[in-house]
Amino acid sequence: MMRDKNLRILLVEDDEVDIMAVKRAFQKNNITNPLDIARNGVEALAMLRGDNVPLPSIALLDINMPKMNGIELLREIRNDQSLKTIPVIVLTTSDEERDIIDAYNYNVAGYIVKPLSLPKFVEAISVLDLYWTLSELPANKVKQSSIRKDLHE
Repeated sequence: MMRDKNLRILLVEDDEVDIMAVKRAFQKNNITNPLDIARNGVEALAMLRGDNVPLPSIALLDINMPKMNGIELLREIRNDQSLKTIPVIVLTTSDEERDIIDAYNYNVAGYIVKPLSLPKFVEAISVLDLYWTLSELPANKVKQSSIRKDLHE
C-alpha cells in the first residue's frame, strides 16, 4: 500500500531480532520506503537533529531502550519545534499502563504492543501500512540547521 518513495520511516529499536522482524514484515508487505534505524533515543535524536539523514515522515519507537528510553525521546521530539509534528507510533513489548499513558500524553499516533509471532507481526505492519497510506501526514520540513547553513553561505 505505502508506495510513496518519499515517505521515510525511522525505526528506533535496540533489539537486533526486532529490527530484523520489522525488516521481514516490510518485505512481506512489499513496503520499500527508506527505513532509517537508530538503536536508542540518543542516536535517534542525533539523527533527527543532524544533517546526514532527511527527517522521517513517521517514526516507529520502542519504549525500553538503553541511554534514552522511548518516553524520554518522545518528550525531546515534542518539545523541539522542528520535530514535534513527526507522527510517532510506539511499537514495543511494554503493555505497562504507565508507558501507554505517558506515550499518549506526548501525542503518539498509536501504541502497539509487539505480537510475539512473525505472522501476527507482519499483519500488524500491514495495518500500519494501510494507516500511513490513508493518512494525510505533515510535509517534511527542511531541518533548521540546513536553513542556518544556507544563510551563512
